[in-house]
Amino acid sequence: MEMERSVKRLMEDREKRREENLGKYIEQLSHENISYRLRAAEALGACADMRAVEPLIAALHDRENEVRWVATQALGKLRDARAVEPLLPLLTDSDRWARRGAAWSLGEIGDPRAVDPLLPLLADKKMDVRIAAADALGKLHDPRVAGALSAALEGEEEPEVRTAIRRALREITGEAEL
Repeated sequence: MEMERSVKRLMEDREKRREENLGKYIEQLSHENISYRLRAAEALGACADMRAVEPLIAALHDRENEVRWVATQALGKLRDARAVEPLLPLLTDSDRWARRGAAWSLGEIGDPRAVDPLLPLLADKKMDVRIAAADALGKLHDPRVAGALSAALEGEEEPEVRTAIRRALREITGEAEL
């Protein structure tokens, strides 16, 4: 009985600490110091608590590109559909990390609304963004994009991007050889 009580108390203490940490990280997302904001966004992505989604969505508007990048990653880890609409505008952001992060996250979330907005990124000037877009499209499994992926493959010269496009096509069509 005593053992049960102390385990219960331990669990309650742990839960209370988790709550306090969540609150602290959400607060730190708007701290003036960039390293606090970065650490908070990272921690919130790892916390698997859906209450972190809205604060992280707000962090997508941070003035620092690095914070926006970490916030996109965190939202991808949480895989909550509420992040889809706020992430979509980042696909056309001038910062390549915002485009790449948004593409990755949208692939992780797996919402079909991301399919059409991702397609133009197959022609992005940055190789890593093209790779992220191809990977995301593969994860979205929409057979309608197979043609666009094949067309992108035709015009793509970078081996790494070609590999990512082939991988996406395999995920969509289920064919082993392309």
